Amino acid sequence: MMNGNDIRAAAAACHELLASAADADWSVPVPDLDFTAASVVAHAAECGLWYAVDLWNGPGDDTAFGMEIPGDASSAELLASLNSGARVCAASVDSAPPGQRGFHPAGSPDPSGFAAMACDEYLVHTHDAARALGRVFSPDRELAKRTLARLFPWHDAGDDPWRTLLWANGRLSLPGKPDQTGWRWHCAPLADWDGTPRPFRHPASGPE
Repeated sequence: MMNGNDIRAAAAACHELLASAADADWSVPVPDLDFTAASVVAHAAECGLWYAVDLWNGPGDDTAFGMEIPGDASSAELLASLNSGARVCAASVDSAPPGQRGFHPAGSPDPSGFAAMACDEYLVHTHDAARALGRVFSPDRELAKRTLARLFPWHDAGDDPWRTLLWANGRLSLPGKPDQTGWRWHCAPLADWDGTPRPFRHPASGPE
């Protein structure tokens, strides 16, 4: 099962890539998405805090927190926000009892589900930002494989789990496979999965 160490590893890989472009213009748009490099990193950073709260609040969507990074945040501030949000999320996941369930539109995740969602947010959105910034993001394949297996258990990792994870999130095409234009995570415990794919995108979360 995924845990806080996975979140920390994902955030560290993302920080390393993004820090290499800290002096670039982060207002550039991400190709094919309604994001800039700055806004997509801000979204990923915010997710760590959202997931920490949603895990501990339980299955109901009834918190009243407003957690948003200002639109004029600098690249240095965005990197610091990504790191701190990841540490909070990792600590929340590691301290939660195994049976803890939280809220998400795609299901009711356990700590492992929140860890996987955080990793997916960080990895996929860093890929988005890297494309805008003229960089290539190449994270650890085993981390990508664990994230894919936890959130998309119906997909085989293939020869390159990272490319498969990007494909599963609708970011690229793979030969012989249909494009994933509509998809949904399985973030509830794997024991709850009925063995069938979940092809419908949830309404308001996940790497868009």
